[in-house]
Amino acid sequence: MTSRHRLTSVDTVREEGSWVFTARDEHGDDEEFFLVPCEDDDRPAVEAWVNSCTHEAQRLYREGVGAVVRNGDIVCPKHGSMFDSCSGYCENGDAADTTLPSVEIDVEDGQVYLTDEDVRFLYEGTMNDDGDDDGPDSTSHLQF
Repeated sequence: MTSRHRLTSVDTVREEGSWVFTARDEHGDDEEFFLVPCEDDDRPAVEAWVNSCTHEAQRLYREGVGAVVRNGDIVCPKHGSMFDSCSGYCENGDAADTTLPSVEIDVEDGQVYLTDEDVRFLYEGTMNDDGDDDGPDSTSHLQF
């Protein structure tokens, strides 16, 4: 039987636009994951992704900003690559033809549960949740 941990509600993810948590992966490393709304009838109301662009180790979710989602795409703040919020696939920019790594979740009665057997929930928020995130390591500093 799969163990599960309640993360948050679908309403919270929709209201905030995204939601982040830290978990321990199958290798014993702490990693950030974030939830974003998904408006696709074939998928749950939210999806969960590793908080890192596939092109470079750039956070897609940042404290104080969240994940930038525009027209159903998660936007990398460093180079502007756009990942489909439901599939994680990127069609443009430096991350083109890659897909964000996901983590297994279930949505039941409006609640989001972590169900991935290889990932153990640690806490809500980012690993360096000190409010000192000055943004992406880039000169473009895309914001919406």
